[in-house]
Amino acid sequence: MTQPTERNRLDEEASPYLQQHADNPVNWQPWGDEAFERAREHDVPVFVSIGYSSCHWCHVMAEESFEDEGIAEVLNEEFVPVKVDREERPDVDSTFMTVSQLVTGGGGWPLSAWCTPEGKPFYVGTYFPPEPRRNQPGFRDLCERIADSWADPEQREEMERRAEQWATSARDELESVPEADPAGDASDAEPPGADLLDEAAAAAIRGYDDEYGGFGSGGAKFPMPGRIDLLMRAYARTGRDAALTAATGTLDGMARGGMYDQIGGGFHRYATDRRWTVPHFEKMLYDNAELPLVYLDGYRLTGDPAYARVASETLGFLDRELRHDEGGFFSTLDARSAPPESRRGDGSDDGGEPADVEGAFYVWTPAEVDAVLDDPAASLAKDRYGIESGGNFERGTTVPTIAASVEELADEHDLAVDEVRERLTEARTALFEARESRPRPARDEKVLASWNGRAISAFANAGDVLGESYAEIAREALEFCRDRLYDEASGELARRWLDGDVRGPGYLDDHAFLARGALDVYAATGDPEPLGFALELAETIVSDFYDADDGTIYFTREPGKSADEGDDALFARPQEFTDRSTPSSLGVAAETLALLDGFRTDREFAAVAEAVVTTHADRIRASPLEHVSLVRAAERVETGGIEATIAADAVPDAWRETLGERYLPGALVAPRPPTEGGLDAWLGRLDMDEAPPIWAGRDAVDGEPTAYVCEGRTCSPPETDLDAALAWLAERR
Repeated sequence: MTQPTERNRLDEEASPYLQQHADNPVNWQPWGDEAFERAREHDVPVFVSIGYSSCHWCHVMAEESFEDEGIAEVLNEEFVPVKVDREERPDVDSTFMTVSQLVTGGGGWPLSAWCTPEGKPFYVGTYFPPEPRRNQPGFRDLCERIADSWADPEQREEMERRAEQWATSARDELESVPEADPAGDASDAEPPGADLLDEAAAAAIRGYDDEYGGFGSGGAKFPMPGRIDLLMRAYARTGRDAALTAATGTLDGMARGGMYDQIGGGFHRYATDRRWTVPHFEKMLYDNAELPLVYLDGYRLTGDPAYARVASETLGFLDRELRHDEGGFFSTLDARSAPPESRRGDGSDDGGEPADVEGAFYVWTPAEVDAVLDDPAASLAKDRYGIESGGNFERGTTVPTIAASVEELADEHDLAVDEVRERLTEARTALFEARESRPRPARDEKVLASWNGRAISAFANAGDVLGESYAEIAREALEFCRDRLYDEASGELARRWLDGDVRGPGYLDDHAFLARGALDVYAATGDPEPLGFALELAETIVSDFYDADDGTIYFTREPGKSADEGDDALFARPQEFTDRSTPSSLGVAAETLALLDGFRTDREFAAVAEAVVTTHADRIRASPLEHVSLVRAAERVETGGIEATIAADAVPDAWRETLGERYLPGALVAPRPPTEGGLDAWLGRLDMDEAPPIWAGRDAVDGEPTAYVCEGRTCSPPETDLDAALAWLAERR
């Protein structure tokens, strides 16, 4: 048998993750019809390996197996090996991850799948060691056994039967919609109500770790900003103290622990332990976009300035380390980097180029602190961040945490509280500057439309709380994405931009997240252009992703709706129901359509949003905590939410400050010109024939900035005093 693939083709790909594997002896192929045609031509299975550039265990498996000549020989001779960047192909990742979860009960990255030449998996797993270890099969042995089984007609028949069963099960899950009533009577179908928010909050409270914060009391802890958001919303609705305690306890636990970068700001991916001490060190754009949103709301709800500080520092990290000079945001920072000079020769290298080590950029030893600071600052910093001999991490290093309060340090060191605070601020600055000289983690410079949408929302929402400059950063990022990823003529949105290389087409999360970001920029700046862009993206969601017969919005376009479509290898058209590391694109799309419906006169967006939450009502009711974004969409559909139309040449600074301080969950701020003439000019720019409901008849009174605040589709009288309009809202609750 001739070898199915003659060379590694990843050198032709722009993805940093695929480029990491371009020099492997494995003859990797990018995902696409050509790879599967090769497999059919040579009658061999396809090995699909899915990961991303900052994934720690992806690096480990690459070093142990994919760089091994012997293992590569097996992969090259017996399989067509395919490498997938999950961030570029979330549809492939979602489909194969669903199979893994259905078959094994779990998943993760690297995701490893062996498939038929038709792309249907018959064996799945995650990381495999090169040799058998702790009840795990060795990767080489596993590949050889699978190849031998494929060569046996009876075993192959069983493998193909299993592949069909798994593909059918995954398709049933991913494409799941309730069967239509045979009589065609949908009158009994009702959307889930806002009471589901309280049910989800109650479930979150039951899973809350009341000792350390977060959810679950054993093993790794992940940031779950959606759960924190719904807990705060539930507290605002019911006044239930347990909901607020779970929300603030989780915010506090994350902010004190090592998952938060105590020296430079920003969050690592997740904590490996219950106490939030040791993280997996990659820094993802999406975590550092989602978490500031809930910290900002924590500040609004409680008035605790520590939450505003965490949000500011996290957004400062994004601005400093993940922002393109012209505005867009890059994807990730790697977990690993070369150790600093102070740690060379500790076993992490062999005298040549130092090997990359997880967390090397972020961890400290007491000697490293002493080399930067003099006493008493050095002692204060070490006590503050728990940096001590032996450490809490590998090779005697320490992941900084908040180990002692300012008051405790003042007592211990016999200093005034203000002096301790001042010295710690200076010490932190000095440690940060010293850390900047260390070898830096690699940066994945893909600009993804979806993740940028979430970052844009975070900066836009920060504008009223932290200052106008944050909203300007949001505007610049939106313009970057619109200029580079969006084709005005065709209305096509691409998935990613990387140094001029554009890859598409965009998926539902790209359209939904970026539309929501654009809407938030309009709300924060009063500029109608972002609103027009949000409406264009929403129209594409309805035309290309919504299936009226099924009553749902799929993650991928309807076949034939894009010039770039043509991937016949994927065996399912997925929907994204649950909130995972990012919100459910289905839920965000439905909520965004409901929000944007006020800017339409035909009610089409509202009808689609209602159809989606009605279609999936049973699924949402059965497990509201797993469907936070859909629960929020259902609440918006049922109640109409909070809206604040402000008629003014510009929203007054004092009003912006007030909006930044008030906790108004899910509120839509809708600026408009003060006069009918000014509004007519806007309508012309937005190609609208008439004023939409949210603006119609809401002029300024006596030439003064005027607020119209609405909740539950009932509105206050026009008020030239924003506090009076908000008081009307408070009296309704």
